[in-house]
Amino acid sequence: MPEILSQEPTVGTQFAGCKKEVYEIYPSKDPRWEGLLERHASASVFHSRPWLDALRKTYGYESLAYTTSAPGEPLRNALVFCRTESWLTGRRLVSLPFSDHCEPLLDHPEDWHIFAQKLRDESQTGKWRYIEMRPLGSPHVVSSLSYPSARYTLHRLNLKPDLEALFGAFHKDSIQRKIKRAKREGLVSQVGTSEPILDAFYRLLTITRRRHGVPPQPKAWFRNLIECFGPALQISIALKGQTPVAGMITLRHKKTLVYKYGGSDARYNNLGSIHSLYWEAIQQAKALGLEELDLGRSDSDQSGLIRFKSRWGASVSNLTYFRFAPSSEARHWFEPMGKSWKVRAAQVFVGHLPARLLPGLGSLLYKHIG
Repeated sequence: MPEILSQEPTVGTQFAGCKKEVYEIYPSKDPRWEGLLERHASASVFHSRPWLDALRKTYGYESLAYTTSAPGEPLRNALVFCRTESWLTGRRLVSLPFSDHCEPLLDHPEDWHIFAQKLRDESQTGKWRYIEMRPLGSPHVVSSLSYPSARYTLHRLNLKPDLEALFGAFHKDSIQRKIKRAKREGLVSQVGTSEPILDAFYRLLTITRRRHGVPPQPKAWFRNLIECFGPALQISIALKGQTPVAGMITLRHKKTLVYKYGGSDARYNNLGSIHSLYWEAIQQAKALGLEELDLGRSDSDQSGLIRFKSRWGASVSNLTYFRFAPSSEARHWFEPMGKSWKVRAAQVFVGHLPARLLPGLGSLLYKHIG
């Protein structure tokens, strides 16, 4: 196997009573990274170089990973992070910003003792306000990391059944009927990544985020995703006549299709516009031989969204994020979304801003909150 590029240092850390060392590598330049992702069953789109590259190009977040694999050896495991630096939220290690989940790529549960010690040591150096991990739910994370920082619900749909069986598992009134309604209404879809299609999607995203009281991500983020993912990214727009009424962005990685972003014009939601896009995505994923649709995370207080995703027949699991922090003050720097009165007040404020101001606000804020 090729060695790590010479300009990328590795840092070995020997722990008392442990024969293994922990090395710091850089996924964007280490030639072993793609091999690890191809081999490891837990590798997701959020571990991929296109995702990491888009984070760097948009927000300046540099990625690093810890591993017990020495230089020149095959890469057997890794915990990947981004360095995030902000005058507002401080210097943090996050695994990973704007990612629904990022499972540690480990083969042996006992490796957690080594990595947990590394993270505890890092959290005590004073360099980081906190270190956050976003695993899918390994019990070894629960026992190793300091405290839970946020909880979400994750939905994933098994695509292995045939289309007839998948459709039959949808909620008859809420899903099946809406898909049929969209067809009767003559809704059609437009697919691509051209600037006009991105513009249509971004307008729909902006009005949706305004309804939720939060600004949209900067448009540069989506342009960088398009550039980095190439044909693995798709924008789909539902049209009523010539009017864009709903849109979504999906990402493809290995055997999984990831629904990542969506938006709609609420005036047309009764036509089944969103449902038609989901159904088309499922059909296209089946045609490509994909085996899972990751519907993404939902805030624990978003009962309507959780119910909507569940009605597609998706499995439900809990996501719990964890943090190492050197002080109790850092632990309470952020309160969970929906719990803080300050967050609720900010959502009301944003919801009353003119839509034209929201993209600029998003460009200012998102670098600080990844």
